[in-house]
Amino acid sequence: MTRFFKFLATIAVTGFLSGCNLVVMQPSGDIARQQRDLIVVSTLLMLLIILPVIFLTLFFAWKYRESNTDASYRPDWHHSTRLEVLIWSAPLAIIIALGAVTWASTHQLDPYRPLARLDAARQLPPNEKVMTVQVVALDWKWLFFYPELGIATVNELAAPVDVPISFKLTASSVMNTFYVPALAGMIYTMPGMQTRLHAVINREGSFDGFSANYSGDGFSRMRFTFLGMRRDGFDAWVEKVRQQGKSLDRATYLELERPSKRDPVRYFGAVEKGLYDRILNLCVAEGKICMNEVMHRDLHGPGEAPAVDKSQLEYDNRHSSSGRPGATFPASGKPAHSHDEIRREGPSATHAPAEPSEPGSGHHQPQTTSPPTEQGD
Repeated sequence: MTRFFKFLATIAVTGFLSGCNLVVMQPSGDIARQQRDLIVVSTLLMLLIILPVIFLTLFFAWKYRESNTDASYRPDWHHSTRLEVLIWSAPLAIIIALGAVTWASTHQLDPYRPLARLDAARQLPPNEKVMTVQVVALDWKWLFFYPELGIATVNELAAPVDVPISFKLTASSVMNTFYVPALAGMIYTMPGMQTRLHAVINREGSFDGFSANYSGDGFSRMRFTFLGMRRDGFDAWVEKVRQQGKSLDRATYLELERPSKRDPVRYFGAVEKGLYDRILNLCVAEGKICMNEVMHRDLHGPGEAPAVDKSQLEYDNRHSSSGRPGATFPASGKPAHSHDEIRREGPSATHAPAEPSEPGSGHHQPQTTSPPTEQGD
């Protein structure tokens, strides 16, 4: 028995040591801290039922063991009103309490809801300026716009301490998830759509951010650094981005959008006006009609607007038309295809358009597609 308890103690100590960096339970932002509290309260409420059930299960197994001849034996027993009331009332009370806490927290921690406080001890001042950050999930990197500062970065996000942040998030190709555990909960990003997140960082430091939704071959390396800084440090960081950064225009973005892995941090000291809105509306490439304009036409009719060519409305096949691989390449071994390409090449077409292997022969050799670029170590 002593050896058994030593074994349990060793497992418990190992478990605690393996989770020394419990960032979710030791967050640095007020929203993440409130979510931590919700996790703790919910866990304790559930333990009020789980622990007694576990104890009684072990107790009954020990008390009514075969070797215990002193235990009462009542084969005709079948009902106890007091026991039924206890069994059903206790879980019902826990469910009611848990539901009330969850309902209130769901509204209070709504990611679309602007912040009302900086932390538990400080309310948000009435005229406090909110910093806006526009986030684009690319394959497989993160692009951050600072519209008020006119700069952009790749795989590095910074914010001053105790300054509310309003995130506007979208994606370039597939659905993704933006997650900085120390800052706030995860929020989805989707192409052609915009989600919102409000948060604040209350402590200086360097924190991990990453994608929490599988999005293809480079998903595991789709990480970035979030820097919490004092105001003077943040101003110095902004100046460094402006001095070291290049210009980000539509042509540069189309190159940046190409799938790649392990991208280094990049700075852009100047950003073309309206670029984020074009990314959101899937009209960065020349000749594409923005989705908001398409929806406006659907609502009010084309009016005097010129006729629209079908190719101007195609968004999902842009990688295939440029010879770029899809998000799951090379795992699937197949580049992205449009419906027109499939109909034109036949249902058996699984590669890019083929070329004859020899002039005059009827045999075709599949065209190969280069894998995503991989940068860094």
